[in-house]
Amino acid sequence: MATSANSSKCENWKRKELWFLVIYAIVFYVIIINRSLQLSRDYYKQLSGLRPGWLLANHLNDVSDAQWRNFRGNIPILTLVFGIFTLLAYLMKAFFDLRVRGMSVVWLLFSLAYLSYLHGACIAFILSIATGNFILVKIFAQKEHFPLIVWSYNIFFLLCNRIYEGYSFSIFGQQWAFLDNYRGSFRWHICFNFVVLRMISFGFDYHWTNRDSHFDQEKHYQRCHICKSGKSCYQVLQERSLHNDRFGYITYLSYLVYAPLYIAGPILSFNAFASQVDVPQNAISVRNVTLYGFRWMLSIILMELMTHLCYYNAFAKSDLWKHLSPMDVFIIGYGVLTFMWLKFLLIWRFFRFWSLINGIETPENMPKCINNCHNLEGFWKNWHASFNKWLVRYIYIPLGGSKKKLLNVWVIFTFVAIWHDLEWKLLSWAWLTCIFFIPELVFKSAGKAFQAQSSFGVCIFRELSAVAGAVTITCLMVANLVGFVVGPGGINWLLSSFLHKEGLPVLGGMLVTFYVGTKIMFHIDEAKQRLS
Repeated sequence: MATSANSSKCENWKRKELWFLVIYAIVFYVIIINRSLQLSRDYYKQLSGLRPGWLLANHLNDVSDAQWRNFRGNIPILTLVFGIFTLLAYLMKAFFDLRVRGMSVVWLLFSLAYLSYLHGACIAFILSIATGNFILVKIFAQKEHFPLIVWSYNIFFLLCNRIYEGYSFSIFGQQWAFLDNYRGSFRWHICFNFVVLRMISFGFDYHWTNRDSHFDQEKHYQRCHICKSGKSCYQVLQERSLHNDRFGYITYLSYLVYAPLYIAGPILSFNAFASQVDVPQNAISVRNVTLYGFRWMLSIILMELMTHLCYYNAFAKSDLWKHLSPMDVFIIGYGVLTFMWLKFLLIWRFFRFWSLINGIETPENMPKCINNCHNLEGFWKNWHASFNKWLVRYIYIPLGGSKKKLLNVWVIFTFVAIWHDLEWKLLSWAWLTCIFFIPELVFKSAGKAFQAQSSFGVCIFRELSAVAGAVTITCLMVANLVGFVVGPGGINWLLSSFLHKEGLPVLGGMLVTFYVGTKIMFHIDEAKQRLS
């Protein structure tokens, strides 16, 4: 009876707590949005990267981010290209009853036409490096030192592509120098970072074809609602081995340059791609794909509203933030991370949408909102989630998985930084993230060992978890600000600003706010558990 009474009191307290948390969150966002609007009005004349807007009259639009500006400006032509690509692919399949090899040829031809427009004569570099990887895989796949060969080959070209800026045809002789005038409209070595991931995926999926898998299919089928319904989820498509004849050169090239996913992903394994070439995905219905596209349209309207009203990224691109108060720096930093999240969500979901229409399912890159992650591990599982799955499959598990977790995070994040670009600020971001991972892993291990025996103990552990979540979110903000806004040279400035007399109240307010946010996330997780 006492236990029941304590449980009832706990539930009543949680309901009252939730009301307070929601009211706090509303007040917080009212203050943040109001101050963001005021900053944009006061400083817009000193900011670069603002252009005349179209959504709201008399408001400039923040297009200071080159990646967003290019994607946004090319949405009409990309939609036309992928619409034609999809229509022709469906017509060819219907009229000629094409199977794996036939559809691979169709998609390869359409994708090569697309790449020819993007990269011009530089497509020769892509095909040459890809062919070299294919030959190495076929020769050494069954050898013990195969992983070393494949990783060395791919990292070598990943680095060389960046160091030599995509190479020049003139280095092969002056008779080829004229081809440098036909390099297309998009730098091929930027897109090739994704091709490297696909080449490694092909190599290891082929390497593991005849080996025992760690994947427990029976256990998975018991838990997966998609597989229970008679369909095949992405994980099953990725984990089940394919016959050797699926690893042909045409299917391989088709996978590397598959047009809807070529520029930015999401990333899918070779096994998952080859499994869907013959039998298109059936896990996501036509209705849900249509709703997915509609939600994307609502998201882009939200992005346009934000960039017309709040110039977060333009502040980050300028040096103006150095002259702002700690409170304003926090608002700009928080706004930049929100902008980045929404930008990548729109880019990745646009390409995933077209891939789904063509019958190829990929993992969702942003399955959770940036404001619904209270630990580093959860954040990285839900930010570029397809890349996270790739890292787990091809680096984390081969290196020993959870048994060597503390060592693995250093290898993984160093690779992620190098994969993005050869910049010290990205390495600083990676190593800062690894440092912040250590206390989180220790806290999680202690949490698993500690079993609360009373409702008071559960309450104390919940509060400690919320405090840990607040600290983690703060560390995550610092790491991303260093990596993508202020750079390594800005660390001292950040510390001096927030540890100064004026900055300490702001730092305290940040921690309280993130504590409240973490508690709201706990309530969301508990509500999901009750509904499941």
